[in-house]
Amino acid sequence: MNTIHEIKDFLDQFAPPRLAEEWDNVGLLVGDPAQRASRIMTCLTVTPTSAAEAIREGVELIVTHHPLPFRALKRVTTETIAGKLLWDLINAKIAIFSPHTAFDSAQEGINQQLAEGLGLEDISHLQSHIDDPDGLGSGRQGTYRSTITLQEAIEKLKQFLMIDRLTYVGDIDQPVNRVAVACGSAGQFLELTKTCGCDVLMTGETNFHTCLEAESIGIALLMPGHYASERFAVERLAKRIGTHFTNCEVWASRDESDPISWC
Repeated sequence: MNTIHEIKDFLDQFAPPRLAEEWDNVGLLVGDPAQRASRIMTCLTVTPTSAAEAIREGVELIVTHHPLPFRALKRVTTETIAGKLLWDLINAKIAIFSPHTAFDSAQEGINQQLAEGLGLEDISHLQSHIDDPDGLGSGRQGTYRSTITLQEAIEKLKQFLMIDRLTYVGDIDQPVNRVAVACGSAGQFLELTKTCGCDVLMTGETNFHTCLEAESIGIALLMPGHYASERFAVERLAKRIGTHFTNCEVWASRDESDPISWC
């Protein structure tokens, strides 16, 4: 049986912590590295639902995209949601690992997978990480082999993510050739999208004022939702971990779901 430390090392190689944003909290956040783990669950976020599943199923390690804890805590009590989640998981001896923005930017990370899923070619990072030995960075950008319409780009994204609908900004018939990709909530990449000569920014979600700004500068936005833009990747990550650690049972949370409903 493998130790949590061995699993952590594998994940650190796949999504090197040096790629994480400065404000982020990545790595082994809760647990004993020497503890052995044979049951591992990935999820997008540790919530009461996913935590209850992990406890019920006897999980020893949760690999969550979004960190818990995310910000520094002065106390851990059951009086807050984060405190109760941590208290319950620690009592169940469940460790927590989060690759978060290192996973976003990794060579085979979420943004790379999204760019490939959209059918983009000549893919490169959108923003460089200074002095990274592998030349990696945040986000991705790439081009279509031939110019398509925004409607066609929408259909490609929906097909890849297996979703029925998304929100967008722009003219459905406008030509699209170069696309910027930044999963999650990444409206801050809008100006860089324009600087890089991209026609579209694909991100999970952003705020109303960013949508207005995008419209005013002629950049289209594709927004499938925060959950949809990242959940597929934690499902793939479960398969990757399971393939490497064949003596472990690994799965993506079966109970986790998008809190936002569409009608």
